[in-house]
Amino acid sequence: MSNNQTKQQTAPLDNPQNRPQIESKALFGKTRQLSILHEGEIYTLRITSRGKLILTK
Repeated sequence: MSNNQTKQQTAPLDNPQNRPQIESKALFGKTRQLSILHEGEIYTLRITSRGKLILTK
């Protein structure tokens, strides 16, 4: 199998350029944390004081 054939079999979302993107400002607005409901579980996504993102259950 050639390198070219391997690349063609890769799922489109494996390439970061093909993944959906959303600005964090659009998610957070003026807040620094939000809740995400995923498969019946609630997760908290927050912006740290250093501007990093932390996801916790």
